[in-house]
Amino acid sequence: MKITAGSQNTELVLELAAKEAIQENIKNVVVATCSGATAFKLQRLLTPKEYNLVAVTHHVGFAGPGVDELSPENRQKLLAEGFKVLTTTHLFAGIDRAFRFKFQGIYPAEIVAQSLRLLGQGVKVATEIAIMALDAGLIPYGEDVIAIAGTGKGADTAVVIRPAHSHKLFDTKIKKIIIKPYEF
Repeated sequence: MKITAGSQNTELVLELAAKEAIQENIKNVVVATCSGATAFKLQRLLTPKEYNLVAVTHHVGFAGPGVDELSPENRQKLLAEGFKVLTTTHLFAGIDRAFRFKFQGIYPAEIVAQSLRLLGQGVKVATEIAIMALDAGLIPYGEDVIAIAGTGKGADTAVVIRPAHSHKLFDTKIKKIIIKPYEF
């Protein structure tokens, strides 16, 4: 199956990720979501009562100074439904990005991010959010998780990953690419 990058794949990606979680008994699922829409769609397939579902948003300020893309209403709804919600500095951005914007050039976190983008933006984001969720203590250490992400809005990528803490980044293992865009 060949898909192109973009939100038109969200339903398919979520279905394949849920199928993998059920078949492989993977109880921890991390999903990138800006508005909450992708997380709410995931909930139709995997319930927070049976799975540890973690919604990872853009950091506040990503879309503009002081802007939180996840509305307070959707944040509360996700939490009430049993999701864990993580809004924090992006692993592959942070202060390295500030140096890049100010002084140009490339810095270690950006090299890692660009290397992961060789497999597509979704693989980079899936790796990033899995490590961020582990660092925040929202998923257990030493277990495979499913990470769902995309290129822009929606989801077009799902992977099985065993994240390591950020200070042990290179111990992270992407075990399986469930689906990713053929063209990106």
